[in-house]
Amino acid sequence: QVQLVESGGGLVQAGGSLRLSCVASGRTFLNYSIGWFRQAPGKEREFVAAVSWSGGATYYRDAMKGRAIISRDNAKKTVYLQMNSLKPEDTAVYFCAAEERPKNAAGYYGDYAVNGRPYESWGQGTQVTISS
Repeated sequence: QVQLVESGGGLVQAGGSLRLSCVASGRTFLNYSIGWFRQAPGKEREFVAAVSWSGGATYYRDAMKGRAIISRDNAKKTVYLQMNSLKPEDTAVYFCAAEERPKNAAGYYGDYAVNGRPYESWGQGTQVTISS
């Protein structure tokens, strides 16, 4: 299993940028796609973006397309979420989580950002606050 720790949140003015980091520990990092989620006060947690195990495939919620870039550095066991043109409605606690890749008798297969499996190993979250 993999353990995740987020960092990089903070207070930024509208129009600014932030880069969040999600650092993994454990030996199985390559067995997982990684997703970023966020939860604003009084609202349900929502998906933000995801990246496949290789970094070659990504997927974003519509509201973040063109404003966010998700990437990963497997040598550093780190996933990044670069967010630009931030808006007050982006204010939330941001979490990363791991989604195990599909596997069969031959082992893990595919390079998908989202695999349709439950997310596990949630981090503790990092607060992002955007002032208007």
